[in-house]
Amino acid sequence: MLDKKAKEKIIKKFRVHETDTGSSQVQIAILTEEIKELTEHLQKHKHDFSSRRGLLKKVGERRKLLKYLQKEDAEAFKNLAEKLKLKIAKKLIEEEEEEEKKKEKKEVAEETESDEELEENLEDEK
Repeated sequence: MLDKKAKEKIIKKFRVHETDTGSSQVQIAILTEEIKELTEHLQKHKHDFSSRRGLLKKVGERRKLLKYLQKEDAEAFKNLAEKLKLKIAKKLIEEEEEEEKKKEKKEVAEETESDEELEENLEDEK
């Protein structure tokens, strides 16, 4: 568990505005730090299953917040992912980029099909 000073430090670093204490970015940053601490604890105490369960809950909560942030504010999501150096965020960004590439390929394919149809119509008219 983070002490008060560490939490305040994180809040100051990731807050969106002056009085911000609970934005998605702040919550994700706090959860990330708690996850790091629990991971270190579990490396020393491998049979502490209650802490392992708590870690998994925190990871799940952070994942939900990351998906929400990505959906609502993609730019803030990318900035936060870079600051925190999150692996899961990299995966989500890669998936998003792949979807964009697929959409672009579909659009290009549709454009070429419509161009071919126009050419056929012109030939038929002649």
